[in-house]
Amino acid sequence: MIDLRALREDPERLRASQRARGEDDAVVDRLLDLDGRRRSALTSFEQLRAEQKSFGKSVSRAQGDERQALLARAKELAQQVKDREAEADRLGEELDAALKGVPNLIEEGAPPGGEQDFVVLEHVGEPAAFDFEPKDHLELGESLGAIDMERGAKVSGARFYYLTGVGARLQYALLNLAMEQAVAAGFVPMYPPVLVKPEAMEGTGFLGAHAAEVYQLPQDELYLVGTSEVPLAAYHMNEIIDELPRRYVAWSSCFRREAGSYGKDTRGIIRVHQFDKVEMFSYCDPADAHAEHLRLLEWEKEMLAKVEIPYRVIDVAAGDLGASAARKYDCEAWVPTQNTYREVTSTSNCTEFQARRLSVRHKDADGKNQPVATLNGTLATTRWMVAILENHQQADGSVRVPEALQKFLGLEVLEPVKR
Repeated sequence: MIDLRALREDPERLRASQRARGEDDAVVDRLLDLDGRRRSALTSFEQLRAEQKSFGKSVSRAQGDERQALLARAKELAQQVKDREAEADRLGEELDAALKGVPNLIEEGAPPGGEQDFVVLEHVGEPAAFDFEPKDHLELGESLGAIDMERGAKVSGARFYYLTGVGARLQYALLNLAMEQAVAAGFVPMYPPVLVKPEAMEGTGFLGAHAAEVYQLPQDELYLVGTSEVPLAAYHMNEIIDELPRRYVAWSSCFRREAGSYGKDTRGIIRVHQFDKVEMFSYCDPADAHAEHLRLLEWEKEMLAKVEIPYRVIDVAAGDLGASAARKYDCEAWVPTQNTYREVTSTSNCTEFQARRLSVRHKDADGKNQPVATLNGTLATTRWMVAILENHQQADGSVRVPEALQKFLGLEVLEPVKR
């Protein structure tokens, strides 16, 4: 959640952030009002409690009628203390609930606006010019014996699939390459749980506006994660980290309901309910968060270069950021048959927002406990196979394997299979 002290000192910053996101900036006045009333109630409670303690000494010294009058006053005072404490607690709970509904403050420089108001920062690579009619990833995947949507739907329903034969091998190769790169860069490899408690999901900010996209198991009070960002962010929940930065990389299956996306990207494996992903996650000093964000982006670009696909980098507009992100950069790969770019990586700087909710802290230069900053970034997902298959296809229906993947896959070319 946002820092109350910073809100008091500069409320206009949150107002500007809310406007850039397309959110109501009136929440600022409500937060300030609740904060002021809570602090006033706490002050009143503390003053009355101090009076109560002092009054108790007078009662112990008094006798007769005076003592009875003082006892009556003491009883009245005790009730007032109890009432003020209850009021302060109620206002505190109301303030906490209101704070949890407010998204992170955007980083200075993040473009304002909605989904289509992103800023293109750079293009890398040139889209291929085919001298034949290119096939889409699903047609290629079926002819290669790599993707089976029909049986996925039969077994699990719409937007599920099987990766078969070279399809499964290609995914393993891709994700192994990502893990190799991350470990070489100093990340600690992790295999995290994909079922988490409500406090982990809420703490990372996924039970707000995007709650409808999350799979829930009510009987067990658990959630299926849509990204290993969640268990990685919660890994140090309620802890003080003794050394920063801490960098982790996790390979996990991810699950998303894709609520509200019916009719969009229903063909193939672009938008599905289950996929695998390698995710980078970093805990760092808030003062280093901006630089760390750019490092994560560079690691994503390094990985994209290895699979030899053209892409662009965009600065995501404030209104399209998740609740936790102060800024986000996406890398979007060129998809030839759609004549457009599709997101394949995201990296978000969540500043101290998640750490405050999850109580992840470090000691500053003065030895005081302070929230850390958390950042995340995609290093590879199942969706990358869409761009790899389409961009490296050849006229005979085969697909060239990027050199970096060949040592994991054991193949230089994926050939169509006989039916």
